[in-house]
Amino acid sequence: MQTLTAPTAEAVAEDIGNIVSLEHVNVRIDNQSLATLFYIVGLGFTRDPFMNVGLTNMWINIGDQQFHLPTGKPQVLRGHVGLVLPELDGLEQRLASVKEELSGTKFAWADRGDYFEVTSPWGNRYHCYAPGAFGEMRLGVPYVQLDVPVGSAAGIQRFYEQVFEAPGRVEGGAAHIEVGAGQEL
Repeated sequence: MQTLTAPTAEAVAEDIGNIVSLEHVNVRIDNQSLATLFYIVGLGFTRDPFMNVGLTNMWINIGDQQFHLPTGKPQVLRGHVGLVLPELDGLEQRLASVKEELSGTKFAWADRGDYFEVTSPWGNRYHCYAPGAFGEMRLGVPYVQLDVPVGSAAGIQRFYEQVFEAPGRVEGGAAHIEVGAGQEL
């Protein structure tokens, strides 16, 4: 019979909880052509060549993460998604190259100094950072920030801790839930 022992301090420090990765963000869109212009040409990501190659759904690769973009009534996240791009030097040029074709949509961007704030044709917001802004991540999704009612942070943190055993904390009125190595919700 084997006796169970308490985990070591090193094991506890390495525990990322039961959510091991924020793998993808799923948002419906109503136009796959506009999605190609925005996510591939404008932001510079790639379409997954093996999964959901068709006209009604698109998977966009961002390092180890993806956007899943099924066709339907467009969804707009309450908040924004943080993105790390390999470089920001060419981002403004790429965004400018699709501006005319995306006119009449909610597409926009602004240089905020430390990051570019970019709005998709449907109104989803992205903060685009250079490598180094979030540790060693060079391309990926370090966080998803969802705007929730004031005063609900403690309950949200408690939910993720109790239901998913995901480590988290409440800081500055916001719940920070660890959803993978170097990733937060």
